[in-house]
Amino acid sequence: MDCHSDEGLTREAAGDVSLSRMSDQLFLDNDKFHLSVHHLNEISCVDCHSDIEELNYDNEIPHKAHLEPVNCTACHEAEGEAFSQSVHMEIRGKGITMQCYACHGYHYVKRLASASVAERENLFCLKCHNADNYHDWLPQKQAHFAFVECTVCHAPTVPSHIHLNFYDLVTNKFFNGNQIIEALGIGFDEFLPLIDTNKDNIINTNEFEDLLLILRQKNIYTEVHAELVVELEPILHNVIKGGSTNECEKCHSADSPLFDAVAIVLTLEDGSAEHYEVEKDVLNSFSMSSFSALGGTRVKFLDKIGLLVILGGICGAGGHLFIRLVTAPLRRRNKENEQDS
Repeated sequence: MDCHSDEGLTREAAGDVSLSRMSDQLFLDNDKFHLSVHHLNEISCVDCHSDIEELNYDNEIPHKAHLEPVNCTACHEAEGEAFSQSVHMEIRGKGITMQCYACHGYHYVKRLASASVAERENLFCLKCHNADNYHDWLPQKQAHFAFVECTVCHAPTVPSHIHLNFYDLVTNKFFNGNQIIEALGIGFDEFLPLIDTNKDNIINTNEFEDLLLILRQKNIYTEVHAELVVELEPILHNVIKGGSTNECEKCHSADSPLFDAVAIVLTLEDGSAEHYEVEKDVLNSFSMSSFSALGGTRVKFLDKIGLLVILGGICGAGGHLFIRLVTAPLRRRNKENEQDS
């Protein structure tokens, strides 16, 4: 960092334009690096740049000037194996350089467990792909882009789950975990005991609504955003051509497995997150106005009202017909008496 914290640090290589002034690689923002997943896991510079065996500060450059490319698969073997079978590996045969850092960047790889759909898509898919150009068949496509991660459909074998995030209606930004915890005046370890009043370690609909009421009393005016995201497993890197799904029923059905795992996510400063299991029926709550999967998140109370309306109509029509049939002889006699008169 004595050298690489210098924003003006550049590399020039005579006769090789591709190596000239690569300041984006040579300057390292130490504050951002400290929040990277590698630093948080105590990975040092030479763990990745393994061809640096010693530093000689008598030289202008204390190590050799040109280092070998970092071999990410030395640590991430399962990810590398999944990637080797993917469509992104195939494009290397067309002369397109597709390395790990093309998606993940160099030194600022973040923890993504708490990342929103927008953050995940902007970090990865939308760097190269314009989703608007390829989804004309998809109804309400902007709503899907906003609340469903790309890989839910494009890597359908990867398990997925619902994240519930608190969205600030005043600043139009997501609350982080510390803001929620500080507003409640508790610690992270006290969050579930405070909300889970029946002590079953699952937040049910009533407890969820009570949480929102408590937040309003603390001047936290929030809307709950439900987002469908994938589990961060190695197989996620195996995106294959023709492997995506466009079966609407996978999501839009009452028994869709995609809604079985629901959790409130509270983000920590280092990018990690605390997850608190939530009852699936919370998705039926009126507080989930930003999330709609018809058939998958039905408001059952409205179903009951609708059923009563239908039954009432049937009973009304049936009762009217029954009365007409029963009173037919009487009405016939009355008509005959009127004619006689």
